[in-house]
Amino acid sequence: MPIKTILKAACVAVAAALSPLAFVGQAHAELFVDVRGGNFQPLPIAIVDFGGDPQGIQVAGVITNNLSRSGLFVPLDKAKFPESQLDFDSNPNFAAWKATGVQALITGRVTREGGKLKAQFRLWDVTSGQQTIGQQYFTDPQSWRRVAHIISDAVYTKVTGDKGFFDTRIVYVDETGPKDKRRKRLAIIDQDGANFKALSNGDSLVVTPRFSPNSQEVAYMAFGGGDPKVYKLDVASGRRDVVGNFPGMSFAPRFSPDGSRIVMSLQEGGNSNIYVTGANGGAPQRLTSTSAIDTSPSYSPDGSQIVFESDRGGGQQIYVMGADGSGQKRISFGGGNYSTPVWSPKGDLIAFTKQSGSTFAIGVMKPDGSGEKILAEGFHNEGPTWAPNGRYIMFFRDPSGSGGPKLHMVDVNGRVDVPVPTPGYASDPAWSPLLTDLRQ
Repeated sequence: MPIKTILKAACVAVAAALSPLAFVGQAHAELFVDVRGGNFQPLPIAIVDFGGDPQGIQVAGVITNNLSRSGLFVPLDKAKFPESQLDFDSNPNFAAWKATGVQALITGRVTREGGKLKAQFRLWDVTSGQQTIGQQYFTDPQSWRRVAHIISDAVYTKVTGDKGFFDTRIVYVDETGPKDKRRKRLAIIDQDGANFKALSNGDSLVVTPRFSPNSQEVAYMAFGGGDPKVYKLDVASGRRDVVGNFPGMSFAPRFSPDGSRIVMSLQEGGNSNIYVTGANGGAPQRLTSTSAIDTSPSYSPDGSQIVFESDRGGGQQIYVMGADGSGQKRISFGGGNYSTPVWSPKGDLIAFTKQSGSTFAIGVMKPDGSGEKILAEGFHNEGPTWAPNGRYIMFFRDPSGSGGPKLHMVDVNGRVDVPVPTPGYASDPAWSPLLTDLRQ
């Protein structure tokens, strides 16, 4: 079907020099995957190599990998394609594609215009023979992977009704060297493990990096040259500012939902308490006051509450309090110790690490402590971080304890457990917000 209508784009230019995209064609079909339903079945889909520029094959490959890793799509093997190449401006042979069992089909074209890369794609409902979505993008050729991620997000959103999560990045602690002399530095990758970049030189030990929920800023701790310092790093510009130099020890700095504050724990003697300070510095305000160890604070997405871990009851458990420190109450009561709680961006769940003997598990529970569900367990799983759509969790795993940690991703339904490739050992991941939501 020739492209008949071009509607004005609804999205904005982003830092990677993507131009506004345009929707093409009229949506008629109702491709849909109910990710919450009990009778879930992944959607059979085919992603044909994009025609035009040779880079189109790479774009289609990234889209295929993204959709497959999400657990919601089953891409058809290329060997079973009834049409290996398709004219972007013509209808596919729907009868032939339907015979393969696929319900959705992605076609596309990549060309070069005036030094820019132009990428177009169309999502087809094979059953009805109708186009459901079509878009085009202009960008710098070096940003072709971002185009593939944004296309993946568009398909994911159209089929599930949820926001995508592919056009995101992960900041984490890159670990190299022997186990007793590990060099730990900040690093960043795309959510699929591509585009590795070191953000620190490894001269100082760095731990607990955390992305701001609404910007490409990262808060983290660094040890070296005296007391530990809490830093704020702008990933885009590389600017690094000291939030505070706190005597003794500080742990787990994390941004408030609006990015204006940072909550953390400060050690005083043998105990630690939760404090909050401005993201640009200032005197910390104390929120808890116990003789226990209170740490790992995380805001609810509306900023009204904070979840944290404490051993005030004799073992590590999860507590919730108001953002001003009021109404502190325990919510975890299962066997074992609970730690590293993180509130979902949707507000419906809290992720955590749970230790029972030598088993470390990643799980979720509702904010009142009910509905506990274990998503992954083994010798060592730790440090959950949420995708911005609240449906996936990344963490680090050392399955044997003899090697080193690596990153893994699970979904909240326990259907997905996939590795995230990194060049070396990796721990303490933190997921960025969607890049396309930043209005840069």
